[in-house]
Amino acid sequence: MKVGMNLFLWTDDPADPSWLPLYGRLKDMGFDGIELPIFDPDPEKFATLGRRLDDLGLERTAVTICEPETDPISPDASIRRAATERLNLVVDCCEASGVQTLAGPLYAAIGQFSGAGATEEEWQRSLGVVGDVADYAAQHEIALSFEFLNRFEIYLLNTAADTARYVRDLDRPNVGVHYDTFHAHIEEKDSPGAIRSIADTITHVHISENDRSTPGAGQVAWDATFDALVEGGYDGWLTIEAFGGALPSLAAATKIWRRMFQDEEQLARDGHDFIRAAWAKRAG
Repeated sequence: MKVGMNLFLWTDDPADPSWLPLYGRLKDMGFDGIELPIFDPDPEKFATLGRRLDDLGLERTAVTICEPETDPISPDASIRRAATERLNLVVDCCEASGVQTLAGPLYAAIGQFSGAGATEEEWQRSLGVVGDVADYAAQHEIALSFEFLNRFEIYLLNTAADTARYVRDLDRPNVGVHYDTFHAHIEEKDSPGAIRSIADTITHVHISENDRSTPGAGQVAWDATFDALVEGGYDGWLTIEAFGGALPSLAAATKIWRRMFQDEEQLARDGHDFIRAAWAKRAG
């Protein structure tokens, strides 16, 4: 198992060299790696970042999202082509920076709603775009992990079962489920049971509290969650994802209106120690 820290708590531009001192401090806290938001895909910039992270001894994963103009489920073929092109460029950034796993809601645009549930046509459109991206990613030895989100953010994939079906329909060796404890806390009737039911498909995990602040300080059923992950044989990344007010646009998107932790680095430190202790009790 490896412990990671998603950088959304600080920035959506991780390649900015001014963040390097923070990355060093995260390494000193004991993190194995950091998770890079790739919102402005520039392979050259991310290659430079990758070299700096090698110097620090930090591994990395990455996340991205789709916007309405690059929506894989759009009925407009030109938008779907734009989605493929952008996601392939994100894959290029992953390769350039030494990322092996690209995670997130790669299958549909966030915040784009039709007023109804997903249709079979939308499902197939997404599979078409993402299947092509998965094939491209495989050529570059990048794995894709699909994060289901809650119903207030997206509508194609809202549960672990939905996402496992999506992965099986894709039928590619380099794809899996990205399980996020925050979204599962909203959508699953039995989160540990959901983990057990799809354990063979989980390839990435976000450790995220119910209020998106310090892991272990809220309502998520952590003991049962860690039990289910260990019993299911999961041994990959446990990456903290938390949100604060550092990025006004992201705070607005995630509906973070008040401060719920002492400071960002204290959240990271406490979250890291919580995960290490919880895993050690179970995995030995």
